[in-house]
Amino acid sequence: MTEAEAQPESNDQVKQSVPAYSWYALSILVIVYVLNFVDRNIISILAEDIKADLGLRDDQIGFLYGTAFGVFYALFGIPLGKLADSWHRIRLMTAGLAIWSAFTALSGFAKNFTMLSVARIGVGVGEATASPSAYSLISDWFPKKMRATALAIYSSGLYIGGGISLLIGGAIVENWNEAFPTDAPLGLVGWQAAFIIVGLPGLLLACLVFTLREPLRGESEGIVSPPVKDPFRGFFRELLALTPLGAFLSGPRGIAINLLGAAIIGGIAFALAMTTKSYQQWIAVGVGYYAIFSWVSTLQRRDAPTFKLIWGSSAFLTTILGYGMVAFMSYAASFWAAPYAIRILDQAPSVAGWWIGGPGAAGGFLGVILGGWMADRLRARNPAGRLIVVAFGLVAAAPFLAIMFTTQNVPLFFLCAFLQSLFASSALGAAAATTQDLVLPRMRGTATATFFLSTTLVGLALGPYMAGQVSTMTGSLSTGGLSLLIAVPIGVTLLLIAYRTVPEAERTVLERAKSAGEAE
Repeated sequence: MTEAEAQPESNDQVKQSVPAYSWYALSILVIVYVLNFVDRNIISILAEDIKADLGLRDDQIGFLYGTAFGVFYALFGIPLGKLADSWHRIRLMTAGLAIWSAFTALSGFAKNFTMLSVARIGVGVGEATASPSAYSLISDWFPKKMRATALAIYSSGLYIGGGISLLIGGAIVENWNEAFPTDAPLGLVGWQAAFIIVGLPGLLLACLVFTLREPLRGESEGIVSPPVKDPFRGFFRELLALTPLGAFLSGPRGIAINLLGAAIIGGIAFALAMTTKSYQQWIAVGVGYYAIFSWVSTLQRRDAPTFKLIWGSSAFLTTILGYGMVAFMSYAASFWAAPYAIRILDQAPSVAGWWIGGPGAAGGFLGVILGGWMADRLRARNPAGRLIVVAFGLVAAAPFLAIMFTTQNVPLFFLCAFLQSLFASSALGAAAATTQDLVLPRMRGTATATFFLSTTLVGLALGPYMAGQVSTMTGSLSTGGLSLLIAVPIGVTLLLIAYRTVPEAERTVLERAKSAGEAE
């Protein structure tokens, strides 16, 4: 650690007013995140058409939305998070935006389940660049006292984009199919055209993102980190650590641990695949969890301080897993809401998109902004106060999710979809800011990637799929939706542990990093 890192600036320097450019840059990042979730979530409103056109089951649809995207989003988030900690974050985000936009457009040319799966994997890899870069940038543009608010504003793009995807997706698919009942351009049907139309604008937005200025890393709190001389070395090291080759560099003991982990994870994945007959789901999840195990098992040797502050911290782990339960419910509820409205309530895609997408975007935006604001106010009085907001987002959303997937009353369904989005979204800014406060500035990209491991490998890869699998097994999408409520008691328990451990963990960040070998 350099002298500049070890000696934070004075309070007057750190608490200076936020420059106008920071707000401008944040607004651009919000637009990026809006497009991120348009491209990610549009498959929800297209699901019934895709299912009919390609002959798919609910569990396969859940796989396409959650697992195919989420596993590779999570895995590539690790090396890309490391790259965000060491390289030019603006360039990284620009490249990622171009990649995921191109793969979204390519989804429109998919002719079968395999082709669409590959395209969704490409979207996941590209989008893995966005939040590690954005979280790190925002933490340098805004002081700690405003961090939850700033991250909540950025995160509002999630809900705006998710809502817009339903609005425009439903409109595109209906209008395209009406305009071209036969002899459509390039032989495309409505859902294919929707993918292409929403994917192409990202290539233009990437040019605007490229013009943003890179801030000095760590300047918002006076812990300035010097530039890394070989930024891609860490990226390739993290990428290698996700594979069995990483274990072979750890010696005989590392190889033995890796093989044991592979056997256990592989055995569990095989058993689940045989039970559910969803082979692609559990192969992907098994590969994902094994890769994470390989990475974590080598991290302590490669970067002991980062391991100590992230994977060696019960406060950090229970925070991200507690929020993972919020994501488990909210991702699945937001995805399956449109199919439920179309299939069970007999609503047209454009109507479902309008009444789920518009209010859902408004509810998510209000929830994440108000949740971030309240989280910062509570933290000013209580070091663990932000976690109260995370727990509220989990518990308050549950009753409305239950009503959503049981009611036959159309207005009540749309109202509950709005309220579920409003309350669940309030947790995100609080959880994200908590993770940033528990690590050093040089670790923020890795911490963000680890945070998203929980939201993706737990929330996104399991929630939408589980609801679809239960629906397939029972023949009831309502039962599939209700199965998501298992997340509530698990999440509350995890967040209670986090509430008790976060204050001490935050207070001792520098001390624990030094004890693990951080250079002074």
